[in-house]
Amino acid sequence: MAPSTRDRAVPGPDPTTASLGAGRRRAGIDVAIGVGLGGALVLLAFVTNARGDLAPTTWAEIALTLLGAGICGSVIWFGSSGRAWGAGTIALFAVMTAFTALSIAWSVKPDNSWLAANQTLAYLAAFAATAGLARIAPERWPALIGAVAVAAIALSAWALLVKVFPGSLDAGDQYGRLQQPFGYWNATGLIAGLGLPACLWGASHRDHGAGPGELAIRALAVPAIAILVSAVVLSYSRSAVLTAVVGVAIWFVLVPLRLRAVLALALGGAGALWFIVWALSTPSFNNDNVAAAARTSAGHTFGLIALVTLAVLTLAGVAAQIAMEKVMVGERLRHRIGVALVVLVALIPVGGLVAVAASSRGLTGEISHEWTVLTSPNQGQQRVGNSAGRLTQLGNSRSTYWREGLTVGEHALLKGVGALGYGTARTRYTANPLPVQEAHSYLIQTFADLGLIGVAISLALLIAWIRATLTTISSRTRWASLTADQSAERCGLLTLLCVVVMFGVQSATDWTWYIPGVTVAPLLCAGWLTGRGPLDARVGLAAGRPRLSQRPGAGALLTLLAAVALLGAWVIWQPLRSADALSAASGAGNIRTALSDARSAAALDPLSTEPLFVLSALDSAGHDQAAALTELQRAVALQPDYAETWFELGDYELAHHRLQAALAALNRSLALDRSSMAAISDIVQARIELATSAKG
Repeated sequence: MAPSTRDRAVPGPDPTTASLGAGRRRAGIDVAIGVGLGGALVLLAFVTNARGDLAPTTWAEIALTLLGAGICGSVIWFGSSGRAWGAGTIALFAVMTAFTALSIAWSVKPDNSWLAANQTLAYLAAFAATAGLARIAPERWPALIGAVAVAAIALSAWALLVKVFPGSLDAGDQYGRLQQPFGYWNATGLIAGLGLPACLWGASHRDHGAGPGELAIRALAVPAIAILVSAVVLSYSRSAVLTAVVGVAIWFVLVPLRLRAVLALALGGAGALWFIVWALSTPSFNNDNVAAAARTSAGHTFGLIALVTLAVLTLAGVAAQIAMEKVMVGERLRHRIGVALVVLVALIPVGGLVAVAASSRGLTGEISHEWTVLTSPNQGQQRVGNSAGRLTQLGNSRSTYWREGLTVGEHALLKGVGALGYGTARTRYTANPLPVQEAHSYLIQTFADLGLIGVAISLALLIAWIRATLTTISSRTRWASLTADQSAERCGLLTLLCVVVMFGVQSATDWTWYIPGVTVAPLLCAGWLTGRGPLDARVGLAAGRPRLSQRPGAGALLTLLAAVALLGAWVIWQPLRSADALSAASGAGNIRTALSDARSAAALDPLSTEPLFVLSALDSAGHDQAAALTELQRAVALQPDYAETWFELGDYELAHHRLQAALAALNRSLALDRSSMAAISDIVQARIELATSAKG
């Protein structure tokens, strides 16, 4: 009988002893690389959390930029000649980076735009580097899948461990939701969800000559899935749950490794269900603001339950793998079960529609009601808290953020208000006092920050990436025409595709792409899909390497790359140097030293108003009122659309009883931030003083 499509997609142990040994050696290298890269992603997550602390974020961006440039240089030097797969996508990413940096020129908050440009440059370096690695080492795709799995499992396990030892690991966390290590629950839930396709692949793939180590990895996928699913649900993040469901569904539809995967998912899901049921039924574990002693006691109990359950799941995973190695399922039955699984996945939304139609409001009435809840800012946020009940509710404040983002973009239609300018510009159009810096949607944030030009570049980049990805996975090639290695690689590439799609789905309703610890992993997957090229493409290391003098084009490109990387790293460093100088000014023992440090801070970051505010305060303390006023006027000239600059100027004028000048500045500040109670208070005080002086 001829080999089936299924057999081609999942090659079993077959070849010679030599090929078995080669497969094992390759698998060992992939495991080592995967663990190392996964560890690096974990480190990145811990140092760059949702708070966006400047120092660790800056050093991480510099490292990504230099490392990415170094890898790209290695590709130019060591890579084989031939078509540069994905070059157009990388070029468009570079255009997006350049436009982000260019927006500093018209930004309402240019120092924020500088930081956004720094981050985008680091992302570009990571994306391009991975695309290059896919070219010179295309056989290492399992290592990237492993890295995503390692990072997701480790970070999810840490999030759960924080709940086990709350007093030791995060005594200040009073929320019942999982949010560590990012400090943002949606990011925690998202990274857990991103690991699910990788674990499904790990539980179901079959290498040539799989040894005990590979079998152990497959077995460990079962407890890993339990950890990931638990973290997704216990983060109480609806976007993370949606993302996980979408990613798993797409994986089962696209990847023909369903039988082994569904067994691992069922076993791991059963363990996760036990965790979740216990957690949600224990108020001292899942409620907010619980006394420390009660939280600790519940956490320890959960830890014991988790240890026992994970041990049982590990044994179950081992047993399942042994059974699947011994039991051979016929091609026809395999095909029928696979089709049934795909149909089952497809029926899930159908079942949801049937349930909605059977409700008291009916299908159209229920949809209309939920749409009102979803889009109404008055009903949304008031109905949803931080408890587990939010998982079944649609109401939220997203509609408010999106409306404000669309308003900001409509008033700066072509080029926006500058990267990361949404949070500053929105205050002129709303009296909502809630401080919001992100629009919670990549599309709306891009429209507000970079206008239609930014949206057009993003759309072009997306189309180019889709085209490159379809080429990589050889979308027009039938499974039956692939070799065993190509079939296995396509399964792996489709797994990477699921990770990217999941991140894109979540980014449609959140701002997690600003958190490098979450974003870099799917970015690496996207870069690999871009640069790999067709499965039968002749890529890899060059057979011979001519001297640099014989390759003037490559030499020029390497020189340009090194210059851009070094300049980029230096530019990324400057805001941190300015912040350090400003910190030194605050701790200086005398005014002269403090003034010197503050002037250095202003010179290092000429786009920031913070050094100017400090200089004004120091000049005022030194009784140089003219210089103090000049610094505030410089701040207004630097950022005339930033309410804080006008408020500082108006507050200074009010303190010196120049009431007309104070009112002019304060009214401008209030126009730029309609919710500013400080500006309103100062305006009232200025008017009272004016009225008093007029009576006198």
